Amino acid sequence: MARILAIDYGGKRTGLAVTDPLQIVATGLTTVETPQLFKYLKDYISKEQVELILIGMPTNWDDSDTHATPLVKKAIERLKKEFPAIPLKEVDERYTSKMAKQAMIQMGLGKKQRQNKALVDEIAATIMLQEYLQQNV
Repeated sequence: MARILAIDYGGKRTGLAVTDPLQIVATGLTTVETPQLFKYLKDYISKEQVELILIGMPTNWDDSDTHATPLVKKAIERLKKEFPAIPLKEVDERYTSKMAKQAMIQMGLGKKQRQNKALVDEIAATIMLQEYLQQNV
C-alpha cells in the first residue's frame, strides 16, 4: 500500500503529515515554507508512494469561505496540475489549529514550544489525517 499525505496549507507555512504505508498511523512529516511546498512535494513523492492527497479546506462555522479559502483553492488547482495521477480530496480543517494547540498542552509542551507556529501546522495536518483515517479506513 501507499501513503496518504495531508496538507494544512497556509499563506506562510504549510504543515504536512503522512500515514505509514499500511495507512494505520498518521504522523507529522514537517512544516515547509509555502513558497517551497511544491519543490518539497515533488522530491517527497519521487521517493515515497503516495496514493491520496488530503488538503484542509478552511471554512467558517457557517460553511462560508474564510480569507484563506481562495489561497487553498489555488493550491488545489496546482496540485492537480503537478500530480495528476494522485487523487486529491478536500477535508474540513475547522478547529484543527485549536485542537493542535490543545494537544500540545496535553503533551506537556512549554509555552515557548506551543508558540511555534510551524509545529502547530504540522500537528494540525496530523489531526486532519487521523480524523480521515478514523472515518474512512
